[in-house]
Parts: sequence; structure tokens; C-alpha cells
Amino acid sequence: MNKVRTPIEVRYQETDQMGVVYHANYLVWFEIGRTKFIENLGLLYAEMEEHNIVSPVVDAQMSFKKPIRYGEDTAVKTWVETYDGIRTVYAYNIINQNGDIAVSGTTKHVIVHKDTFRPLSLRKAFPEWHQAYMKQVKGES
Repeated sequence: MNKVRTPIEVRYQETDQMGVVYHANYLVWFEIGRTKFIENLGLLYAEMEEHNIVSPVVDAQMSFKKPIRYGEDTAVKTWVETYDGIRTVYAYNIINQNGDIAVSGTTKHVIVHKDTFRPLSLRKAFPEWHQAYMKQVKGES
């Protein structure tokens, strides 16, 4: 299984009054990781959007284990947890500067027409994405 590591710079504006990263910002970091993961596969969200197709989050889960603070070196590791031709579940670990998992989570996505939000099969609409994701699920590089 291919896991892509993306460095994250913790910005002061992302922290709360306790000096730790505000929980909602981890979803932004998940998106950064997901975008880099997709690019690592040689794919681009922009290609989908050119066809008036978007990939909304239909479910998100997060588990907080350790705080991340301003100034810490951190990264997000991203991979495809499950994929069935229609739904893709990306998994994430936010890693702190000691190499510990600070936050883990998943987001589930489908693809839809931007105008109607009618779901589509990724397998049929974008066969190259389907093939790349199937390789990931099977543990092929």
C-alpha cells in the first residue's frame, strides 16, 4: 500500500487559545495530503473538474491522540483505505515531530456532476483513476 508523506507547516493562525491546532484544521490537512496523494499517482483533480465533475466528502472521521502545536514539524501520511468503484475512503495519519501519530482519520468520497450532484461511477467515468486506485487497494505500486 502506497502511503504518501506530505510535510505540513503549522501556522499560528491554525492554533486556538490553548496553543494547539484547532481540530477543524486537520480536515484541511487531510485535503492537502489527499491532493498530494492523487498527484503522486499521476492524476489531477483539475482533470475531473474540466468535465464538470467534483468529489465531495460524504463522511469524515477523526481521532485525536496528541496535540500539535505551532512551530512543530509535522506531516500527513495519506493512502487509499478502501475503494469499490464508486466510493473511495482515504485514510490519514498526522505525524508529530517525534514520529508519533497525533491524529488519525478517514474521509469517504464519491464523484458527482457539479450541477446536479448526481453520483457517478469512478470506474466508468475515469477508468485511469479506477485502475490506479485498484492497484493501491491491492498493494501494488
